[in-house]
Amino acid sequence: MTQHDYPFASIGALMAHHATNSADAVFLVYYDEHRKRSQQTYGQFVHDARQTAALLVDHGVRRGGRVAIAGHNHPDTIVTYFACWLLGACAVPLNMTEDDDRLEYILANSGASVVMCRSVYMDRMHHLRQRLDASRTPVIIEQDTETEHPSYPSLLHAQVPHPFPAFDKDMLQDECLIVYTSGTTGNPKGVVLIQQNLFADGIDIAAWHGITADQRMMCVLPVHHVNGTIVTHVTPFIAGASVVLLRKFQTDTFFRTILDEGVHVVSVVPTLLAFLLDANAQELGVKAAGFRHIICGAGPLTCELADAFERRYAIPIMHGYGLSETTCYSCFIPTDLSAEEHRHWMQDLGFPTIGIPIPSNEMAIHDANGTALGENERGEIVIRGANVMKEYYANPKANADAFTHGWFRSGDEGFFVRDDAGRPYFFITGRLKELIIRGGVNLAPLEIDEVICRAPGVRAGICVGFENSMYGEEVGALVIRKDEQVTEDDILRFCQEHLPFHKAPKVVLFTENLPVTSTGKYQRNNVKHLFATWKNAQFRR
Repeated sequence: MTQHDYPFASIGALMAHHATNSADAVFLVYYDEHRKRSQQTYGQFVHDARQTAALLVDHGVRRGGRVAIAGHNHPDTIVTYFACWLLGACAVPLNMTEDDDRLEYILANSGASVVMCRSVYMDRMHHLRQRLDASRTPVIIEQDTETEHPSYPSLLHAQVPHPFPAFDKDMLQDECLIVYTSGTTGNPKGVVLIQQNLFADGIDIAAWHGITADQRMMCVLPVHHVNGTIVTHVTPFIAGASVVLLRKFQTDTFFRTILDEGVHVVSVVPTLLAFLLDANAQELGVKAAGFRHIICGAGPLTCELADAFERRYAIPIMHGYGLSETTCYSCFIPTDLSAEEHRHWMQDLGFPTIGIPIPSNEMAIHDANGTALGENERGEIVIRGANVMKEYYANPKANADAFTHGWFRSGDEGFFVRDDAGRPYFFITGRLKELIIRGGVNLAPLEIDEVICRAPGVRAGICVGFENSMYGEEVGALVIRKDEQVTEDDILRFCQEHLPFHKAPKVVLFTENLPVTSTGKYQRNNVKHLFATWKNAQFRR
């Protein structure tokens, strides 16, 4: 693990640097839902952030304050993040696709005193505000209206830009982001990140993927999640590079935008790779034009999907892994492997590797007692380092559970294999809490997913552990067909040919959609009820 020397005392100091040294360089290009293009230079972006910071100060936000952001992929959302960080305040992104109960909890739990809200969410936000206790009701600033008096643009532009912070090395310890995890049950947990976390992860991501001032990244992922925020906004900002932000991912314009804008690297989740393949999107010569690779993580990538994409497009996938609790990424497959080495680590060990640790953190595999396991032994992936969160906000039990043995416990099962140089390549086999326990035997979902997805006529599929009176749990498959002629028996037969009977699905259900979060993670527990008919069934060879 490398101890970073951070080049700036705060994000505000980095903003001051760019305002002086990179003012005319393009930072942010934006395409809205109608493909209308706009752009901001570093100078314009920092100026807007300083004015937004001044507006927040007018509404009582100070260093250590919390600002909720009810937005979506839009430059104003990114500006608001940086405005908070300039003040030493904490941004609290809201995923506006969540239900009202969850959003109400986040607003109350975070203690946000202000909500920066786009007009499209105003009615909902006022409704949520009315549900809160009077002592917890935040001020709502409508962020893009032209109809109110005074309008938001005029209100903002009347602000004298907030000054850059004086040198204060302690600002690296300022809380700057609270991201609420997308668990399937119970209240979400608020992941508290500090400015040092953002620098540590951003510096390493930039170095790993060759992001320098002459490079351009593209963001198609939602910016309420750390992947969209850290990988494709904080990272290029640290490097002095530029980013193309899309309001929404669209298969028919994905490669066209990369080509037109001279993009070098884009970050996606596996679901988007599947969408591109399914749509037979045309590559348009982007690789020859300078596009280098795709960063992929934040969801389950199968060997089959990785192989299909890399064969179809000849664009390497730089698979990685991390969590909100580790700012974003903790490891990547190296970018300098030969084609043969890359294929080996992505295809030959049953799972595509998630790579080797980045310099700012260590990774290991532990058993339930916190004992480090050796090569090829399965256990829990654990992480420690400068990019690991400060804490779960106001949640002592969750903190005690997460750091039981001095490392952050990911809740993910995995193993590692060393290369000839002794570097540990890590692999993820599934969520520990999603492990299927059949007759006392733990089954890793991703291993079964791999086989389901290879079955003839299957477009996509996942395994689901459902309650069964004979074995405690049994294995089912939820499948999207690409061939309507394929039957349940066809898929069952294929799986039983390629898996031991105890691992093979016993029931196949067809669906139009798989249950995923907004960031592409499967929610297997949400569909267990679909298999309730087979609770008392006994399955034999």
